[in-house]
Amino acid sequence: MTAPARVRVWDIAVRVFHWSLVVLFFTAYLSGDEDSLLHVYTGYGVLALVAFRVVWGFVGTRHARFTDFVRGRAATASYLKSVVAFKPQHYLGHNPAGGWMIVALLVCLIATCWSGLLVYGAQGHGPLAGIEIRYVPVAMAHNERKASGGDPSEGDAGEHGFWGEIHETLSNLTLVLVFLHVAGALVSSAIHRENLVKAMVTGYKTRR
Repeated sequence: MTAPARVRVWDIAVRVFHWSLVVLFFTAYLSGDEDSLLHVYTGYGVLALVAFRVVWGFVGTRHARFTDFVRGRAATASYLKSVVAFKPQHYLGHNPAGGWMIVALLVCLIATCWSGLLVYGAQGHGPLAGIEIRYVPVAMAHNERKASGGDPSEGDAGEHGFWGEIHETLSNLTLVLVFLHVAGALVSSAIHRENLVKAMVTGYKTRR
């Protein structure tokens, strides 16, 4: 009987991206309350990694591309039904549910990094420093202070607080998605009888 063939699925770029993102995201998350340069620079690192992954999702190797794992509603529903029926469909790359989780994580990471840049910009730092990107209540208060002869820059504290709350909420949402992603990987490893964590280290999976 021929042994199942081992196939290289995850290229070195995907694997380095994955584990680097794990380190940088948790470092940024855990240093978030310190208002330190460590938080800022790890946030920049996360944004750079996500930008790379988006590009690699279009020009990378087969299983790294979005076209390989972002599937339609019918394919996703079919996969979930097969899991519920204890006859899970097997995919070499990400399964449809996992594919949509990757998309959700990337979107949340981009939103988290962008809101972080807005917070940093409101403090007068970073690439968005000096750029007025205000939400409506702050803009109204800004105009009212200006019209009454007050200092319109006093509104920056409110703006910083608003974007700070958004940034914190998005960070927590991303963390929840990370835990769901880990749980999904563990469940998928069990039902498919394959070690997905090991596959993301070695790059190899078993063809069935």
